[in-house]
Amino acid sequence: MPKSKFELIYKELKQKIEGLDYKYRDFLPSENIMIDMFSCSRNTIRRAVSMLAEDGYVQSLHGKGVRVIYQPVGQNSFTIGGIESFKESAARNNKTPSTKVVQFTEIIADQRIYEKTGFIVGSEVYYIQRVRYLDGKALIFDINLLLKAVVPGLTKEVLEASIYDYLENVLGMQIVTSKRKMTAERATQIDEKYLDLNGYNFLAVISSQTFNSDGIMFEYTQSRHRPDYFCFYDTATRKKSP
Repeated sequence: MPKSKFELIYKELKQKIEGLDYKYRDFLPSENIMIDMFSCSRNTIRRAVSMLAEDGYVQSLHGKGVRVIYQPVGQNSFTIGGIESFKESAARNNKTPSTKVVQFTEIIADQRIYEKTGFIVGSEVYYIQRVRYLDGKALIFDINLLLKAVVPGLTKEVLEASIYDYLENVLGMQIVTSKRKMTAERATQIDEKYLDLNGYNFLAVISSQTFNSDGIMFEYTQSRHRPDYFCFYDTATRKKSP
């Protein structure tokens, strides 16, 4: 599915901010300059800037312009508020990613799975375990369940490349919403087997339910992260009381 113009501009500006072409507290070029830069309308620029603001990269200052508020962090950072693939997160952190599939099977959701994931009893789902590497270190253990009826044709090759790239660019799916929960949990035997824990006996765990544009929950994921290597961040805005 081709990207909209504003999404392409958003991506380019985001990369420039992350690459420090536009540094913390710098102002982006004016709207008029960006209209010429990208050969687009004022509304297109405003939609791209609005997305950057929602992600915590910039802040619009009335009468002054759009200021960069993004600051790189020392640890690898993963967003809570946005929906970002592992490959996209690794690229943003200037790390080399790789993935190893350690289990890939099909199961039928039972009551226990329903209570944990939200998949309706009787649903056919893929059950996947993957080890995620950054610069050669095994740092994340992912457990993925995907609804087979909505995500057909999965292969090991897809799982070791990018599920989201396959969903969006091959199946044409629009990924819209992800509900997430973050906990700290004791490391399990399977964590100890696959991850470079470096002496840690607990992990930062992100559990998520992800929905497409039809309102169907197609994925449940539990990502288990070594705690010293990651920083999870979000951006919040205070809304005025009515």
